[in-house]
Amino acid sequence: MRLGFYSAVPFIREPTFILLISGAFVWLLLTEALQSHIKRPKRAWLKFLLQEGPGSGLWKGWSLLFQFTMDWLQFFFLHPVSLYQGAAFPFALLFNYLCIMDSFSTHARYSFLLAGGGALALAAMGPLAVLVFTPALCAVVLMHSLSPRDVHRWAFVFQMSWQTLCHLGLHYTEYYLQEPPSTRFCITLSSLMLLTQRVTSLSLDICEGRVEAASGGIRSGSSSLAEHLCKVLPYCSYLLFFPGLLGGPLCSFQRFQAHVQGSSNLCPRHSLWALSWRGLQILGLECLKGVMRGVLSAGAGLTDCRQLQCIHVMWCTAGLFKLTYYSHWVLDDALLRAAGFGSPGEEGYIPDADIWTLETTHRIALFTRKWNQSTAQWLRRLIFQRSRAWPLLQTFAFSAWWHGLHPGQVFGFLCWALMVEADYLIHTFANLSIRSWPTQLLYRALTWAHTQLIIAYIMLAVEVRSLSSLWLLCNSYNSAFPAVYCILLFLLMKGKHKFN
Repeated sequence: MRLGFYSAVPFIREPTFILLISGAFVWLLLTEALQSHIKRPKRAWLKFLLQEGPGSGLWKGWSLLFQFTMDWLQFFFLHPVSLYQGAAFPFALLFNYLCIMDSFSTHARYSFLLAGGGALALAAMGPLAVLVFTPALCAVVLMHSLSPRDVHRWAFVFQMSWQTLCHLGLHYTEYYLQEPPSTRFCITLSSLMLLTQRVTSLSLDICEGRVEAASGGIRSGSSSLAEHLCKVLPYCSYLLFFPGLLGGPLCSFQRFQAHVQGSSNLCPRHSLWALSWRGLQILGLECLKGVMRGVLSAGAGLTDCRQLQCIHVMWCTAGLFKLTYYSHWVLDDALLRAAGFGSPGEEGYIPDADIWTLETTHRIALFTRKWNQSTAQWLRRLIFQRSRAWPLLQTFAFSAWWHGLHPGQVFGFLCWALMVEADYLIHTFANLSIRSWPTQLLYRALTWAHTQLIIAYIMLAVEVRSLSSLWLLCNSYNSAFPAVYCILLFLLMKGKHKFN
């Protein structure tokens, strides 16, 4: 009997589902148009309106208001990822609302998240979205074709090989062609790195027996098309769901499945307050970024700074990088919460941004655990806990590989590993040696400043792309701060048996 696609997948005929998917594509097309307009010169809109519109004062007033609005849009959506995340926000709220109202079936929920991810990928990446769709599809095939014992090894090898090839393309563009990579390609690589997290997390869950996979399901011919599609739909939806496609903390497959299959337990009033608070955080962080840009533009740069002035330049530049990360993490967290995938106090939910701890800690090891927390937990589970020798070094080496193996990243992450090892020994020795309260207070103040300066040094090393900039950083006075920890590490390693 001939089985049509619509009869095989009945949930795509639901009116709510069809309406939402159609609206998603229209909204993302409008977002793409808005992004192209924001990229126009700053006064182009005002000039266009004054030339094309009537010459009345009222029209000029509306033109100035429109110009002011576009300037604010350019200020808050300067990064393309922020624009696309903002465009996905209404659909995340709508998805959560429909889940609360129980307005469409579980399969329709999975399909909506998957279709939204596909539409968002096409809008943000264009034709390069195939670089994300291909490994996601191959990962699903591997998970349903291999035994649970073998699935993690093959999924890990394939995913990291695919990601490395894409990063080599970035290296070819930056270092051989000496050309800046396109924005779409950078967004694609970022999404691919997040996809690697979800693929390896899911394959580990299958390997450890936390998630059941239908091994051999694709090879068996007894199942119908509808059964095959329904079986792989949750996995495809998890790998490409739109709230986590371009950013956000890692969500485990069990928590993702529980949220999709169950009704949201978020109180609308509490959810509105949480999202409003995150909006105020983003506003404050963006204003601080503007102030920091002004400070950096008014002074010397890393290439023309002199002696101790380079320390101030390094601190301010790293501060701008951290504010950018914080802003993106808060926006990504807000999008996941809007879709119902994160709530305060929920077990297993780890937000990426713990700004207070990051800015006040005097321990490099604690900063490392709190910086991009979900990624740190993922690296700990994937590499650190499974390594038999030198787990710390292997974890940071893999992190450099996962980030792309740029020269600055290799140097920065290896330096970071040494600083964490030194941090353990230094603070263990200090806790045994320092007894008086004033001395402890002085010690915490000095180690806080030293920790922040070392983190700033590592951050600049990781973020710079050219070897010349990395060389300037290494030859500046800033290298004294990690050098002090390296010397202390060497001295304390000799006497480790005395205070281990």
